[in-house]
Amino acid sequence: MPWPSRKRDKGAVADKKEPDAKIAKTEEETSDKEEEEKSTKPPAGSSKSGWKNWKKTKESDSGGEESKIKYCHWLLKSEPESRLEKGVDVKFSIDDLKAQPNQTTFWDGVRNYQARNFLRAMKLGQQAFFYHSNCKEPGVVGIVKIVKEAYPDHTQFDQKDPHYDSSSRKENPKWSMVDVQFVRMTKRFIPLSEIKAHHLAHKADGGPLKNMMLFTRQRLSIQPLTQEEFDFVLSLEEEKPH
Repeated sequence: MPWPSRKRDKGAVADKKEPDAKIAKTEEETSDKEEEEKSTKPPAGSSKSGWKNWKKTKESDSGGEESKIKYCHWLLKSEPESRLEKGVDVKFSIDDLKAQPNQTTFWDGVRNYQARNFLRAMKLGQQAFFYHSNCKEPGVVGIVKIVKEAYPDHTQFDQKDPHYDSSSRKENPKWSMVDVQFVRMTKRFIPLSEIKAHHLAHKADGGPLKNMMLFTRQRLSIQPLTQEEFDFVLSLEEEKPH
């Protein structure tokens, strides 16, 4: 039986290994009305893995004006270490996911409008990184896929749940969730510090991680990834740890 409300949601804190990270806005600081009006919904795309000849392809494909960014993959943050929220332990690691029936669970407890909109934009079969957050060593540990598109998050109506929302109505629910299924572990743990080093380098030379939301909207628990971002991060599993 899936565990209640264990994923990171509204009020997610910055990862412990990033004390110097600049946080432009916390999820609480953006008003519900502002976020709802934004209705940020990234378009869907095809799913591919592997990262080869990125720069060569980029140079040959670029032609003056940049096309609109397309998001077709995701990064889902979850806490692998115990933390009580209103008396409920919200811990949920990738090992917990693997222990679920059919290695599948619902991704509940998201209480930020932009993160919710990203959930609603997810398409069946799209892949996402499972990211351990708010822990001693945050980073990417595995890959999951979307096996059921967005539907109402039942925890918003459960008064005993830490993410209960008294303002949400069953006839017009505010919050959504998706179902995810374990695909595989990454060949090695890819730490946040390593991804950040590439992000900083790419900001200078125009590489694929230059605008990665993991560093521009750190506190969002649901983050979209472009094909290039996903492929580059996945390619790091083939390299020896620095």
